[in-house]
Amino acid sequence: MFEDKKKAVTFSYDDGVTQDVRLIELFNKYGLKATFNLNSGLLGREGRVKNSMGEATHNKVQKCDVASIYQGYEVAVHTVTHPDLKVLDKAGIIQQVEDDRHALEEMVGYEIVGMAYPCGGINNNDYVASVIAENTPIKYVRTITCNGSFERQSNLYRFQPTVYHMDFDKMFQLAREFVDGEWPDDRIFYVWGHSYEFDYLDTWGKFEELCKYISGRKDIFYGTNREILLNA
Repeated sequence: MFEDKKKAVTFSYDDGVTQDVRLIELFNKYGLKATFNLNSGLLGREGRVKNSMGEATHNKVQKCDVASIYQGYEVAVHTVTHPDLKVLDKAGIIQQVEDDRHALEEMVGYEIVGMAYPCGGINNNDYVASVIAENTPIKYVRTITCNGSFERQSNLYRFQPTVYHMDFDKMFQLAREFVDGEWPDDRIFYVWGHSYEFDYLDTWGKFEELCKYISGRKDIFYGTNREILLNA
């Protein structure tokens, strides 16, 4: 249970982009918590992204700003340079994870035990998960394979989120089910995404509706990935 509550809500955001500042303002406004997964080797790099949804800046936060921007939130590993870990050998996987972890720990000043797989698509497999589990202090790793479920999962090294934040219809549907639902054991509503994606079609207001709806519930615990996934 989560502080005597059976339901918990958490968010997870990748890449460490400057739009995270605006997102954190929203989370602070509604008392929500999240984990931010950063690539230490790409901090400060500027760029743009474009796909079928639209176009947005993809500027990474500066290394010197990481501690202040993410204060009160969890910073987690996203590898040093965002490669497809499936194509790396054991040593390469460990280096990408551990070098990122050590660099981020120096920035934030605390032990890092969480991670999100980089590269998009099918970005993980059992081998990669086993290398991380057996050779690093990382205790959980999030995939991008959404399962639409609130159930706790036994395999934290290939953890599946509930829903992707740009799938608004599905996200709101699941949020309503989660808020109204009653279960005999713990349940988790886990949302993931990239904050720059709200710039594609200016869906910040729509996401704020979700934040407002899911927040302030006396029967829900709001925490970081670490606080929720590692809560026995």
